[in-house]
Amino acid sequence: MEFDRKVVIVTGGAQGIGRCIAEEFTKRGAAVCVIDKQPGGCFTGDLANPETLEQFAQQVIAGHGHVDYLINNALPLMKGIDACSYEEFNYALRVGVSAPFYLSKLFAPHFAPGAAIVNISSSRDRMSQPQTESYTAAKGGIAALTHALAVSFAGKVRVNAISPGWIDTSFTTYEGPDALQHPAGRVGNPLDIANMALFLCSDKAGFITGENICIDGGMTRQMIYHGDHHWAMEIDKEV
Repeated sequence: MEFDRKVVIVTGGAQGIGRCIAEEFTKRGAAVCVIDKQPGGCFTGDLANPETLEQFAQQVIAGHGHVDYLINNALPLMKGIDACSYEEFNYALRVGVSAPFYLSKLFAPHFAPGAAIVNISSSRDRMSQPQTESYTAAKGGIAALTHALAVSFAGKVRVNAISPGWIDTSFTTYEGPDALQHPAGRVGNPLDIANMALFLCSDKAGFITGENICIDGGMTRQMIYHGDHHWAMEIDKEV
């Protein structure tokens, strides 16, 4: 099995994309260590708390002695400028940027040869909807952190990011406009992200580091103009 006896860390791995990534590594023989705020057979704790991260790292090293792959996936808070407080904004950054940085630092002496870090960013690191500032800032931060870590860990750990677009974590199949607006013809699912994470950790990606790979069915490559290809902008007359 490709990842037999490899030690994999997945943050936010109790549900959604993180759970799928953890399951796919497990199927391939890896020992997967999950930390999540939600209980469910994993190390339970708030990633915004540095003491929690330190306790988790100590437990992993005590149990396994080294780390092969670190997947920083935990989901930051999404609130916009109208409703997001200063404290909530900083909380999102602690979960989405500070925790990946600190875990990378804590595990730095323990990364095995051929180790890799995969950060889960978002297509929102390059585009936005209204009222998403806390989440978007965190995802932009981890995207930039990726290439900084790749340079600092040069020759020791490869560091890459994945930026998902619309990923339906319940594996719902969409038809009509929801699907057809994507150049790929469908909405994504967690396996689309998990498969890339597996690839980026494998020897097949040995010459890839510092990259941010957008997996969004082509949505961020599609230019949209009013009246073009049946697209129409609706204007609220009350504004």
